[in-house]
Amino acid sequence: MSITHSLSNALSGMTAASRLAEVVSSNVSNALTDGYARRTLDLSSASVGGRGAGVQISGVTRHVDLGLLSSRRLSDASMGAASFLANTISDVEGIIGSAGEEGSLSARIVAVEAALVEAAADPSSDVSLTALGQRFTELASSLNTASDSIQAKRVEADTFIADQVDALNTALGQVEDLNKDIVAARSSGVDVSGLMDTRQQIIDSIAEIVPIKQFQRDNGQVALMTTSGETLLDGTAKVFGFSPNATITPDMTLASGGLGGITIDGVAISSDGIGRMSGGSLAAAFQVRDVDLVDAQSNLDIMAADLITRFQDPGLDSTLSPGDAGLLTDAGAAYDGTSVTGLASRISLNASVDPAQGGVVTNIRDGVNATVAGSSGDSSLLQALSAVLSEPRAVGLDPTMLSAAGRAANIEAGIGSQRLTYEADLSFETSRWTSLTEAEAADGVDTDYELQMLLRVEQAYAANARVVQTVDTLMQRLMEI
Repeated sequence: MSITHSLSNALSGMTAASRLAEVVSSNVSNALTDGYARRTLDLSSASVGGRGAGVQISGVTRHVDLGLLSSRRLSDASMGAASFLANTISDVEGIIGSAGEEGSLSARIVAVEAALVEAAADPSSDVSLTALGQRFTELASSLNTASDSIQAKRVEADTFIADQVDALNTALGQVEDLNKDIVAARSSGVDVSGLMDTRQQIIDSIAEIVPIKQFQRDNGQVALMTTSGETLLDGTAKVFGFSPNATITPDMTLASGGLGGITIDGVAISSDGIGRMSGGSLAAAFQVRDVDLVDAQSNLDIMAADLITRFQDPGLDSTLSPGDAGLLTDAGAAYDGTSVTGLASRISLNASVDPAQGGVVTNIRDGVNATVAGSSGDSSLLQALSAVLSEPRAVGLDPTMLSAAGRAANIEAGIGSQRLTYEADLSFETSRWTSLTEAEAADGVDTDYELQMLLRVEQAYAANARVVQTVDTLMQRLMEI
């Protein structure tokens, strides 16, 4: 082997060692960086004219377990959905209250029952009648507030959908651009690992919105599709649209046309609004807006209908005629059963018994439409009101025979049970996500191994440098001859 050939081999070894040190140090410094994949330098022996010519760098390999990555991304979507559902239903429980909790719907009905008993014990007491009227007002107001809060949560879900769609479009556009950058960089012989890291992070953010599958395309490009088969990006990114509502009322639904769904390039995706994009936080927002919160509102409306109908029976209050509003009203009118939707937002105390609205509080004792004061010692109507409130009855869409307090407690128990179910789902998904994330991290950068590699690189570099030094010594000796 000639001196020149030896020097060439040593210099190629030093170049490879230098590049390897760069790759290893990059691994160590990015060991905790999200989306970073471990790199290794691909080396091969070089030859010229059938003779060994040192070492050559073939490229940089980015190590990713695609199966594990896909599973973790699906877990991202499931956990995002479970988290959104659990948080929302927990908020709904806070709005309606839990059985036995102060300020809950059932507790306010119990407070009305207690006030009726107290007023019946001393029907001549204006203080007791005023307190009773106040309890009825608080009950009606709690239903109004709960209904308004439920609709506010629907607006939040609607706004969240719009934000998710915007984020989805932005991320898909970025992945499309990165695909092009990777193709261009590869054609120029540039290492594209950094671009792939960035693309992986962006795709991870998409996976939280909708569950996705990733497919490899030519020259390092990728295509994205939902697990249900909706193409998100294949060469060109799809453009998704959504029109949010600043205000939502109980009667506004997707089916009625009052609320919007997802569109692709301006065309509605499906009749259910979400189509083949179910499974992630985006679908969970539709579930909340169009199902869970609608069901919660329906339960409140049934409760309101139960309360109103109990007190507007002419057989209960002789001052009422058929069609007259009772002690509790539908925005001042009698409830006729044709407009249940949103009733909880309209229920109110009859103005004739509310001094704040020009009424007379003694009409609770004497009859809603009483024109003259009755006997101050007559508690028969108050006792009848107390009895009818605790009487098991069916109402409208709920055929179950329950007392007013029992129906409220039943609604609260249903919300609580739903919360526990969603929280159990969230706990499972969190545990699954944690396991997959740990497995992904274990397959990532091992700093102990990388530091060992640095020592080997140092030794290789020193050995090649020693060869160069030896060649230099030989050259000097030859020059001296």
